[in-house]
Amino acid sequence: MDRHHYPLTRRTPSVMTPRSVSRWAAAASLAAVPLGVLAIFFVLPVAGMIARGLWPEGTFDPTVLLEAYTRPRTVRVLGYTLGFALAGTLVSLLLGLPAAYVTHRLRLPGMQALRAALLIPFVLPTIVVGVAFRQLISEGGPLGGLGLDGSPVAIVAALAFFNIAVVVRAVGATWESLDPRPAEAAAVMGARPVQVFVTVTWPGLRRSVAAAASVVFLFCATAFAVVLTLGGLKYATVETEIYLLTTNLLDLPGAAALSLLQLVVVIGLLAASRRLETGGRVGRVELAPLRTARAADVGALLVTALALLLIAAPVCTLVAGSLRVDGSWGLAHYRHLLQPLAQTQVSVGEALVNSLRIATDATWMSLLLGLSVAILVTRRTYSPRQRVAQRWLDGIFLLPLGVSAVTLGFGFLITLARPPLALRDSPLLIPIAQALVALPLVVRTLTPVLAAVDDRQRQAAATLGARPWRAFLVVDWPAVRRPLLAAAGFAFAVSLGEFGATSFLARDDRPTLPVLIYTLISHPGQQNFGAALAASCVLGLLTATVMGLVDRLRVRSVGAW
Repeated sequence: MDRHHYPLTRRTPSVMTPRSVSRWAAAASLAAVPLGVLAIFFVLPVAGMIARGLWPEGTFDPTVLLEAYTRPRTVRVLGYTLGFALAGTLVSLLLGLPAAYVTHRLRLPGMQALRAALLIPFVLPTIVVGVAFRQLISEGGPLGGLGLDGSPVAIVAALAFFNIAVVVRAVGATWESLDPRPAEAAAVMGARPVQVFVTVTWPGLRRSVAAAASVVFLFCATAFAVVLTLGGLKYATVETEIYLLTTNLLDLPGAAALSLLQLVVVIGLLAASRRLETGGRVGRVELAPLRTARAADVGALLVTALALLLIAAPVCTLVAGSLRVDGSWGLAHYRHLLQPLAQTQVSVGEALVNSLRIATDATWMSLLLGLSVAILVTRRTYSPRQRVAQRWLDGIFLLPLGVSAVTLGFGFLITLARPPLALRDSPLLIPIAQALVALPLVVRTLTPVLAAVDDRQRQAAATLGARPWRAFLVVDWPAVRRPLLAAAGFAFAVSLGEFGATSFLARDDRPTLPVLIYTLISHPGQQNFGAALAASCVLGLLTATVMGLVDRLRVRSVGAW
């Protein structure tokens, strides 16, 4: 019986007692702030964007959806989105599963560095990865002779670059908790390694693999900056098509139709992932001891080396390109970053300061909201209604994953630019948008940790007269403080690299660093591209440093995020 969701007695109160009313009031007050923020800064902008498209003349016109979905270009866009998502998911699994085994079941020298190298790409800014792959496969790059520039192969490789980390993190956490004795017994009885994996190991992994695959598919289907940078308009996906329809063509009905379709599909994927996740292990688990590598592990080691090569090649090419000036090595591109750029009259240093300030604000906002939500969804419940409310609350705050950041950013523009919510010039508008993007990461980092705390300790503290806030400090805080720092690192890194919503909201005289990088690569010229390479290195180094600090915290959580 799950101690977090059932009372100590079998009877459920049929009437609202003063104590139960007090519990409901406390939960409602704690939920009021995050629900209010979500309603104003998520539901309202998304609803405004959809309403602007589907009620163009103030009257609902359902033919708008049919016309948008039957366009030949829309069919191609949906085909590219599905194809890239399937291919990216498959490659991520083929490389990520062996890497998860190596990093979570084998004892190797430099294991901590290996794990960090495999996990860092997940939070590298998407615009940085796009620029790195362009440098790798462009005509003058190391792989320029393969003709991959502007090809689907480059897009799929970049998607796998990001999502190998999702597979390693989600599946590896499950793999290291499996009891190794059944597999060892099967091997002693003569089973070959493949038979051991299929009959013993796979049944314990398949739910986490399926959950990771659904999340990877989601991330691949909603990729924006990578596809925009590497595919342009030729290989447009739903995300880039929404961007094109809203910014270039001003076709709001078409953009609204695609946003609705994307929202329905992604909510379905999130529901499937949550169902698979809740069916897996929860709480504290005993970790299996690591063992030394054997001859049978050569294949997994080789695939892990291939995954590292996929990660290292674009990053090394990016760094080398930033140091290459007119056929020689130098720091001219980096010195150029200190000067105002011709396209924006803003230096990279100024853009970096803007990004740091915005990311700091977005981090404390997402932590405040995420911690409140995590507390609410992990507290002991006393009735079926409370359990249903918890499940709904947990699902509601994953919704930002189900909406394009482009849709969210454009929704901000059309709903928050006039009274009574005239926030267009507010310095908090971009941090709020980025906090919503980071919120699911924070919730999924903190929720498993708080759920693993024995609720009887909270009851004991309450019996001794401790108020709720005092009980939290005594019981929950020691367990959650390190994961809270990890969540802060995740949120800060994600906010630093956020591009989709920020591309709509950033002012020309106050761009963030990702927006400035995209401006540079959008203007031809070797000097602009060199400055983009150097700026990408600065941004990538900053996020990698943050993630390195997070990895040292060694926070383990259930789920892919």
